Amino acid sequence: MNAIAKPLEAQFEPMTPDWLEAVVRIEHSAYAHPWTQDNFMDSLSAGYQAQLLTAGEPPGAGLLGYFVAMKGVDEVHLLNITVAPAHQRQGWARIMLDALALWARGQGAQWLWLEVRLSNERARAIYERYGFRHVGTRRQYYPANADGREDAIVMSLAL
Repeated sequence: MNAIAKPLEAQFEPMTPDWLEAVVRIEHSAYAHPWTQDNFMDSLSAGYQAQLLTAGEPPGAGLLGYFVAMKGVDEVHLLNITVAPAHQRQGWARIMLDALALWARGQGAQWLWLEVRLSNERARAIYERYGFRHVGTRRQYYPANADGREDAIVMSLAL
């Protein structure tokens, strides 16, 4: 007899310094060139929108992912969005993008902007399916292996 797995009940909560150890652990497991704890602390200190997607009992026990975004005059710039590798390919990125778009609209934003590594085809495909469009390229924007640099694709979404 096969047991039916109970679906995860996820919720959003603000990123706080208490969560940074877990956030940085996921960041390092997900990226070759991860953000540092100081990058996250600077974002929190600046008052950027930083949200965690958590699940499990007690509430907030498991970190599924997170995002950090910066509000501008009539736009929001997504700085970091990450799904924990163990929870990728389950739709959590879309849920976080939905939450970000809802928050951005509530802030009066007309556009969402982001940069993504040229080599990150999976993320680019997620953004394109969500409705983001390629609007430019930032040459040698990201650090790459062996002291090289990698281009970033600039994408935007009209809200």
